[in-house]
Amino acid sequence: MSNKHRNYSVLMFPWLAHGHAFPFLELAKKLAKGSNFHICFCSTPSILNSIKQLDKFSLSIQLIELHLPSLPELPPQYHTTKGLPPHLMPTLKEAFDMASPSFFNILKNLSPDLLIYDLIQPWAPALASSLNIPAVYFLVSSAATSAFMFHAIKKNSLGDANDDDEEFPSSSIFIHDYYMKSYFSNMVESPTTKRLLQCFERSCNIVLIKSFRELEGKYIDYLSDLIKKKVVPVGPLVQDPVEQTDHEKGATEIIHEYFLSKEEMEDIALGLELSGVNFIWVVRFPCGAKVKVDEELPESFLERTKERAMVIEGFVSHCGWSSVMESMRLGVPIIAMPMHVDQPLNARLVEDVGIGLEVRRNKCGRIQREEMARVIKEVVMEREGEKIKRKTREMGEKIKEKGEEEIEWVADELIHLFG
Repeated sequence: MSNKHRNYSVLMFPWLAHGHAFPFLELAKKLAKGSNFHICFCSTPSILNSIKQLDKFSLSIQLIELHLPSLPELPPQYHTTKGLPPHLMPTLKEAFDMASPSFFNILKNLSPDLLIYDLIQPWAPALASSLNIPAVYFLVSSAATSAFMFHAIKKNSLGDANDDDEEFPSSSIFIHDYYMKSYFSNMVESPTTKRLLQCFERSCNIVLIKSFRELEGKYIDYLSDLIKKKVVPVGPLVQDPVEQTDHEKGATEIIHEYFLSKEEMEDIALGLELSGVNFIWVVRFPCGAKVKVDEELPESFLERTKERAMVIEGFVSHCGWSSVMESMRLGVPIIAMPMHVDQPLNARLVEDVGIGLEVRRNKCGRIQREEMARVIKEVVMEREGEKIKRKTREMGEKIKEKGEEEIEWVADELIHLFG
């Protein structure tokens, strides 16, 4: 029987973050549309409970619960990064590692034809290999970010990676000094980076990536060259947008944030006020924090801006990769305020492609209200902003036009793994 006429079972295994689980779910749903794939989706009950509706895909996607060991400081509701107090992140990663024997039993019982895994768990492909199950790494961040990291490792330091004399595909992708001195200063030698490298190494022949060539073609090719494996873009994997209310449609811009300090929140608030534009500002506080929004903002800010603003609490991000894709899909220019991890490099890519502008911090890494106001005005009200809006709409149209093109290619690549 031809491989294309066989049925294959695929086990999807993301990291315990919604920003990872939902790209995995979107890929699962698209693969399940074809007749060749039966999809199993493995995660903790906390993650699976967030997947409320699978619609017509419910018959072809099987949800598999992975139970983490009981730790006093990590109750079941914290078996996800959503709402997790930051100091418990190492504990969650430890518990996840401790669940590897349970995952091994799941692999043995399901005996899938293929495992698709995420960046935190290099033990997953190792366990699959011990059972002769091929495994493929699915990268849910940008090609530019991973290519820059590998480039940095190749040149031995991030400082060298920022050197204009080095042959990185674009001089527009670099790390600002204030990020270099903080999060990225030890990235090359960090345990997390070592895990990530193992995930690339243990992927069978190919690596899947949440991207598309029109956006990141040169970075996809460069990453493939660096890791000596074919990098296969699966597309943007953006959910269809929900219907907006008239009030939401009338808003000029949506600003996202990620656990800002009180000082940073005040600077952003005053920058928004100085800009003179209409806005919706979504703020987020750690789960369980007893905080009133009005007490965290400058005095009388809500009263002064009530005619042109709405400040609400909710889920937000700072130029996370999925947010970048969603903004393009909706044709909304990006005002980038990155915080950490891949966000600073995503912000550089956003400017490089021409779909947004970054709010630059001062030498101490603090957001300045005048810079905030300047960027908002430029994107929303000035001529340069019109170019950005036009480019963002063009990218959104490309996303819509692509449809299932990448997924068909991805399916063929996966089937070829079976010989």
